[in-house]
Amino acid sequence: MRWRGRGGVSAGLMSVPASVVASVVASTLVFVLVFVLVALAGCAGGEREGAAPTAPPTTGRSQATSPDPPRTEASPTPTPTPVNPVSIPGLIARPHTGSDLRLGAVLARAAAYTSHAVTYESDGLTISGIMNIPEGEGPFPALVLAHGYIDPAVYTTGRGLAREQDLLAREGYVVLHTDSRNHAGSDDDPDNDVNLRLGYTEDVIGAALALRDSGRPEIDGDRIGLLGRSMGGGVVYNTLVVAPGLFDAAVVFAPVSSRPAENIDHFQRPDGDPVVAEIEAAHGTPASNPAFWREISPLTYVDRVTEPLLIHHGTADTTCPLVWSERTTADFEAAGKDVRLIKYSGEGHTFGPQWPTSMRRTLAFFDEHLR
Repeated sequence: MRWRGRGGVSAGLMSVPASVVASVVASTLVFVLVFVLVALAGCAGGEREGAAPTAPPTTGRSQATSPDPPRTEASPTPTPTPVNPVSIPGLIARPHTGSDLRLGAVLARAAAYTSHAVTYESDGLTISGIMNIPEGEGPFPALVLAHGYIDPAVYTTGRGLAREQDLLAREGYVVLHTDSRNHAGSDDDPDNDVNLRLGYTEDVIGAALALRDSGRPEIDGDRIGLLGRSMGGGVVYNTLVVAPGLFDAAVVFAPVSSRPAENIDHFQRPDGDPVVAEIEAAHGTPASNPAFWREISPLTYVDRVTEPLLIHHGTADTTCPLVWSERTTADFEAAGKDVRLIKYSGEGHTFGPQWPTSMRRTLAFFDEHLR
């Protein structure tokens, strides 16, 4: 068959039987109908087999000019690893509070200062202590004192740093000696020992914040130093990395190790302290959970320290070996921190004959940074 003309039927078609012609016409109509339906479906954006369904249309001007982009599966957002609350990062992440510094009874009066019983609020706990306020016109720079280990069963308010409290107040410093939780009139924290006594660090931070918040005319809240002895030296290390900038300078005497596992092995394990088993049940051993023991050491985060540090240590100290302070000093120096270790030949843990010399150096250090 040959097609002729513009839409007409050729002469040859006239010789084809009518039944054949009808069949051809019917087939052609079906083909045209299918073609039209497919074209309409494509123009309407209909779904195709194997293609992702499009989102329901939305109204608005932007839809008239910008077709919806193809839908893709979003990658899940990684869940951040939670910070262990019993760790230095846990202390760093935690909001700290200190307020409501209250002067209680007068405990003693001297020519140079008056000693008061005090309380303050630290992270929801009431902490007791002693505060010596110099005579004369303030405001005076302030010092927070962190005592060494004394069995809480026999501890009394202000015990442990009596010489330092007296001398520093006579030299014109407001001296706040904190008793820390579980001591004297302070609130109890039953988990503190199992949590490696991190609560003592919170109480020192709270003491500084309470001094700043007090509004008392005798206290210069912009000039605050920190002093710790023995166990309190470890509290100082923690505080410097947890709250850089809170204090202006820090001094430690005969401090414990800055590696808590070393302190446990030296002080608690040999005595059969049952708390050791509780600590290891809760947090693992250094061998089974090294990550925990790294995160509990302030040396892991020594790069955060911003304050100058002075360390006093006797060469004959058998309670806290001198090597502990030597290692800590080396780590501070390696991090580029302002640290000085002064060694006292033949001096023991409690500092006897050379205590006056150590305090003259301490006063010169605080005067340099706080006055």
